[in-house]
Amino acid sequence: MALSAMTDDELQTLVEDGTADFALGENEAALAKLTRAAEAAPESFEAWHALSEVLFSLRRLDPALAAGERAHALRPDDLFINTTLSRIWMERGDKARAEHFGAQAKILGWKDQLKNPAAPGGIA
Repeated sequence: MALSAMTDDELQTLVEDGTADFALGENEAALAKLTRAAEAAPESFEAWHALSEVLFSLRRLDPALAAGERAHALRPDDLFINTTLSRIWMERGDKARAEHFGAQAKILGWKDQLKNPAAPGGIA
């Protein structure tokens, strides 16, 4: 399958398979699938975020940061990518940047609670 011919469903399956591989301890297979997904669909937030998380879990901080920054550029108002970047920066020893992204995640969480007051964790 050519990279440019990947459908949205195929991309989603590849990301899900890579995530499942990681959960099963198949780290290199996970990285191969997630890297392929991110390269095939550079506009895919899900592919970049999943790749960042797996790389971070494997303590590969530089590539984790690069993938996280790609995801953040695609969706800067996502609570989870801000949390991911906060964790990466903290692990790299940059407390100021970690706190910046952590604060962004908190603000986004509060906004979500205000939009969805009946949701779990929302305002009653």
